[in-house]
Amino acid sequence: MTKRDVLCLFDIDGTLTPSRLVIKPEMKAYLAELRKRVVIGVVGGSDKAKQEEQMGGDGLVDMYDYVFSENGLVAYKDGKLIGKQSIKDWMGEDRIKRFVNFCLRYLADLDIPKKRGTFIEFRDGLINLCPIGRNCTQEERMEFFEYDKEHKIREKFVEAMEKEFADMGLKFSIGGQISIDVFPKGWDKTFCLGLMDLTLYKEIHFFGDKTYPGGNDYEIFMDPRTIGHTVTSPEDTMEQLKTLFKD
Repeated sequence: MTKRDVLCLFDIDGTLTPSRLVIKPEMKAYLAELRKRVVIGVVGGSDKAKQEEQMGGDGLVDMYDYVFSENGLVAYKDGKLIGKQSIKDWMGEDRIKRFVNFCLRYLADLDIPKKRGTFIEFRDGLINLCPIGRNCTQEERMEFFEYDKEHKIREKFVEAMEKEFADMGLKFSIGGQISIDVFPKGWDKTFCLGLMDLTLYKEIHFFGDKTYPGGNDYEIFMDPRTIGHTVTSPEDTMEQLKTLFKD
């Protein structure tokens, strides 16, 4: 295979890096070598600043062929910005106020072991909701993640929003360990596929850890244009890559 034959797209959190932690040197080095053989794109729900923090530097957009922040709603190719969407413009202030007021009431009434700060975070292309608060420590993050597995806090929150905002055309996607991404339908990770000339590639592979229904990798994993790979950790991602590109 030559570099122009194959495109590999990667989720970041839990796929290339441990959740909310920095990419390990061996993974960073492996991707640099792999890039000599295939086109590489990263696509995550976080904003560019958080992606740079996790992926090891503010030169992220130059490290890979494509960098898609916020599911591709902020998009870079060869280090240059090629697209940017605004959920604030799409929703408008009246719908934003209705949405935020509902979420604040829901979060205020939510009885969970710990709450910290920054429960609602606006990004360019999506709104991130976090029941415990994004200011939690790594230890508190892990505690909530385990609590959420048992008590389905985020799943129930999504069900409530789907009922309340059935008229808004919004999609609610559980991502990472502590949060929910909210964006217009169609603004999931498949959005990035429309920003590339896919005819250049014989194969388009996607690697992600949240590939189940409701997870933020599900739509692109299931898209007929991609070959989907479910991974369980960065180490699993590397092992699958080594098997796939063993020649």
